[in-house]
Amino acid sequence: MRKTQRVQAKLNLVRLNYLLRFFTRMTSKNILTPATDRLFLSTGTLLFMACFTVHIEASAQAVSLNQPAPDHAGWQQCMGLRSDSVARLQCFDQWAQQQDKPPPTPPVAPVASAAPIVLTMVAPEAHNCKNPKFSELSRYWELEAGSDCGTFGIRGYQPISLSWIGSDSVNAQPTSPAPGHTAASALSFKTTEMRLGLSIRTKIAQGLLTQNEPFRRDSIWFAYSQQSNWQIFSGDLSRPFRTTDHEPELIYIYPLEAAMPWGWQLRYAGISINHQSNGQPLPLSRSWNRTILMAGMEKDQKFHLLGKLWYRTPEDLVNDDNPDISDLVGRAELTGYWNVNPDHTLGVTLRHALRAHGNGSVRLEWLRKLGDSGFIGNNSGLRLHTQLFSGYGDSMVDYNRRRTALSVGLSLVDW
Repeated sequence: MRKTQRVQAKLNLVRLNYLLRFFTRMTSKNILTPATDRLFLSTGTLLFMACFTVHIEASAQAVSLNQPAPDHAGWQQCMGLRSDSVARLQCFDQWAQQQDKPPPTPPVAPVASAAPIVLTMVAPEAHNCKNPKFSELSRYWELEAGSDCGTFGIRGYQPISLSWIGSDSVNAQPTSPAPGHTAASALSFKTTEMRLGLSIRTKIAQGLLTQNEPFRRDSIWFAYSQQSNWQIFSGDLSRPFRTTDHEPELIYIYPLEAAMPWGWQLRYAGISINHQSNGQPLPLSRSWNRTILMAGMEKDQKFHLLGKLWYRTPEDLVNDDNPDISDLVGRAELTGYWNVNPDHTLGVTLRHALRAHGNGSVRLEWLRKLGDSGFIGNNSGLRLHTQLFSGYGDSMVDYNRRRTALSVGLSLVDW
């Protein structure tokens, strides 16, 4: 379309050129009478104006498609040359040739090159403590910016569980070397019972020591755990709760990224202030306070190793419900988990008193994943939980009783 209009404009210019030359030749040879000359000149002028108008319109249309409207000062100057037809024709020829030339390109001012932008960090896709792109320990303690879910949200701590327990013995008459801490009589508890476990936590502060670091997040948590042994099969005793342990805890976690031998990675270190008691009056009262140092390491997504070392806050003999608890339950704990596959996890927990004559316990676990939440990065935390425990400290009231117990039930982990 644009090309056709440009060709048409040029044809009109050629016709106009020939027409002007013809009229100039006729008038210059004096072959016409004065009257005829005036008529001929008037007619030629009208034809010239008509052809010129057509040419101007076609040229304007062609030019308007590609560039701004041309300056008409050139052809208006040519129109002013009425006394010299030859000069006027040459003026129009020059003006027509100028219309075919492209407009001059305005000079472009040099632009100073901007300094290169250097990316100093990459923001995470989303702050999500369930994001599977982060490791299990990072999600559990929210060690990184991308696995951070903010403060004052409610999260799981120890497994929330409901399980059946069968044991080789039951503590029907709890005792303690502390004066006034031995039950007056024995109760006919059964060796089978139900256990209910509740454990929650919330992050109350973060970024205390890592506030200037873009990725890592240290944090302070408050946690509360509760474990109840329910004698649901003891109908003759009105199915009482044999014991209930309460465990509030204040925890500080600092993220680490230290390479360890054999491909292990140290991920965090922390400290906690822990209180554990059964909330009973004498003679069944049992309690202790501890300061616990902790650390966690992992290898790939399959293996996790968690360590705890604690110091019991000393108590005077009058207020000490269980003076020998550290030598029986222990002073350190080591827990290892192996994620065999996404559906099966095996675990072992060892406790020891760290003394030549010390005792402790061992706990073996198998967790089988049940169901799926259906949400990306938020898999189901429901597990079929099988556990075998042997040693001291299955509960606070059983701290000085060696017991072997098998439990089978359901647990909700890291919800």
